[in-house]
Order: sequence, then structure tokens, then C-alpha cells
Amino acid sequence: MTFRLDHIFVCTSIGAPEAQALLDAGLVEGSGNVHPGQGTSNRRFFFEYGFLELLWVHDESEATSTRTRPTRLWDRWSMRGGQANPFGICFSPQSEVDLSLPFASWAYEPVYLPKGKRIFFAQAAALSEPELFVLGWPQPAAAASPQPRAHGLPLKSMLEVSVGLSDTDDPSEPMRAARDSGLLKVHRSARPELVIEFSSPHHIDLHVPSLAITLHGRPGSTAAPVRSALRQ
Repeated sequence: MTFRLDHIFVCTSIGAPEAQALLDAGLVEGSGNVHPGQGTSNRRFFFEYGFLELLWVHDESEATSTRTRPTRLWDRWSMRGGQANPFGICFSPQSEVDLSLPFASWAYEPVYLPKGKRIFFAQAAALSEPELFVLGWPQPAAAASPQPRAHGLPLKSMLEVSVGLSDTDDPSEPMRAARDSGLLKVHRSARPELVIEFSSPHHIDLHVPSLAITLHGRPGSTAAPVRSALRQ
């Protein structure tokens, strides 16, 4: 099964004032969402492929409900900057024919999606690592979604992500499987961080301390799906 990096979320303060650093750098903000039944809201920045989601909890009771609690969105948001890694990394399949994932997963059916639409979360992912999850459906081409995708800072398509871990030799089973199958990279870091690579006509290195992310633009890079190894 072939997957691509679909989007990345970062848990932020309520209202995501951290977005100002992205706006100041020349990114154009798209529409935000409220997730009924999940208790979360977001601000989003879209690219030719992929988007960056700044996420916060607006309703604790919904975020800790029986349906939503296993996603650990509440834990990641409420313990960000402490015991919990604030990131989530989402992949999407190229087709719905065979959704074979490289790690064991469980199916989440949020109430804000049409009935039957599921998101697959990695089982046994460490709270000290990013959440890993996969959409149960292919995403449409960017042209089908009317969002601003041209930015003053010329980042084009989201290509890949490297996860900063304090111990790269002993990641959780899902993180190891995602790394070994080529879905993501890992690097050593004393604190949680992500390095996100984009296609771009210019070399760009934007470090955003308030979000613990670095955005790299690389000339000559092209958007290409990554192929996962099938779980046996």
C-alpha cells in the first residue's frame, strides 16, 4: 500500500496565538475547523499537498468522552510541554483497495465525519512520541479544495517529516515500524521537535520555537508518495 504525508498537527494554546510566527514568516492562513463531538478546534495552513494544523481543546467533556478519549488528544493537549509529545502525524492512502498499515491500529469513527469514515490510530504508540494515524480514504487533489496554497514564503508540497526523539535506538513499536517502512525519519533531540521538508524553488530554513518545528524548503525536491511495508 502506498501512503503520503497528509498533515501534521501541533497542540497549541487556546486560539493558537503561535500561528502569528507563521503569518509573520509569509505563510497564508486557510480556514479553521471545529470538530463537534471531539472537543477540538484548529487553525490551518495549506500547501500544494498537505497542511499544518494548530490544534487545541475547547471542550474537555467532549475530548474526554468514551468515543474520543482513546485518541489521547486531551492528554497531548493538556500535558503539552510536559509528559506528552504535542504532535500528531497523519498519512493518507493512495487508494481504498487495500489499507494495509505497517503497524497495528484501532479504528476511530468521529461523529463529525460521515458514517463509515474511519481514522486508524497506531496501537501502543508512546505518549512521549507523536501520535501516528492514517485516514481510511484517499484525499482529493489540492485543486478540489478551495484553500490558499500560495505563500510569500514559497513552500510548496509537504514531502516528509523527521521526528526528534531523545532515544532513537529504542522507539515504540509503531514508531519503529513507521521509520523502517519509510513513512518518516527520526533524529536525536533532547526535546520534542519536528523537521518538516517541503518542495520549494529556494533553500528555506524556518525555525519556529513556539511550535517546536522547523520548516525546510529544498529546491529540486518533488512530491512523491512513500511506500509502506505491509504488516505481517
